[in-house]
Amino acid sequence: MIATLLGGFATSPWGRPALRYGAIVLAVLLFLLSLRRSGERAGRLAERLETSEKVNDIQRQMLDAAARRPRDRSDLADRLRDGHF
Repeated sequence: MIATLLGGFATSPWGRPALRYGAIVLAVLLFLLSLRRSGERAGRLAERLETSEKVNDIQRQMLDAAARRPRDRSDLADRLRDGHF
């Protein structure tokens, strides 16, 4: 049924250009939808990268703070007496 309708539409003199332009419009529409989807995906990846950079920066700060911590109670007491804590 659909094939006969499309076949009859394609054989008419104004049907071929209409099908051609319809196919072009459909291709452009699909291309634009694909661009939108890839843009959304790129945005999510950029957000994930930014979040991981923040997490890495915080972890680096924590490791730096842990490297500067006093080793034992006497070292802590010395730092507190000197005012370097």
